[in-house]
Amino acid sequence: MRLFASVRPPVPVLDHLRDALALTTAGVDAPVRWTAEENWHLTVAFFGEVPEGAVPDLLGAVAEVAARTTPFELRLRGAGVFSGRTMWIGTSGQTEAMATLAAALRQAGELVSSFRDTRERMRPHLTVGRVVDDGSAARRACARDRSRLPGPVDHLVHALALYEGPSWRVGELLVEESWPGQGRGGGPRYAVRASARLG
Repeated sequence: MRLFASVRPPVPVLDHLRDALALTTAGVDAPVRWTAEENWHLTVAFFGEVPEGAVPDLLGAVAEVAARTTPFELRLRGAGVFSGRTMWIGTSGQTEAMATLAAALRQAGELVSSFRDTRERMRPHLTVGRVVDDGSAARRACARDRSRLPGPVDHLVHALALYEGPSWRVGELLVEESWPGQGRGGGPRYAVRASARLG
């Protein structure tokens, strides 16, 4: 099973984000394929392919880490683009608590499985879209030079850089299974396998 730990913002927070995206993109022909809203989450730790027999141990380790973690406050805030391709909404609030939780979960996962996630998740984010390559010369130039963004995406990122959503109390951690490419529009498909309360 391909598993990861996540935090899912509550419905009012996601509704606020949806409305902000709709207002920002109204009348804009953006070269972006928006992610499915049912997939909106913050990845806390990625565990990779976990053998079926190791799943109960992993879920137990996640529950132990969650029990030792005090609930904390987050809000969705700002925006950016990774590698000129992935549009995201960032976070603010007690992000250091999120980083501590991520490190503890990564360590717990390594004790159960041989997988080592070498990516430091220092910037909690929610992926909202992928830049679509329309084959244009300008887009190919941007693909070669990642320091430049296509104009419409640059405009959206700058507009969303001012975004700030309502805060919420993170009190639950999810363990989700993912199937890349099997979801709506060729995106990933996710299913929650377990949840653990913080504190």
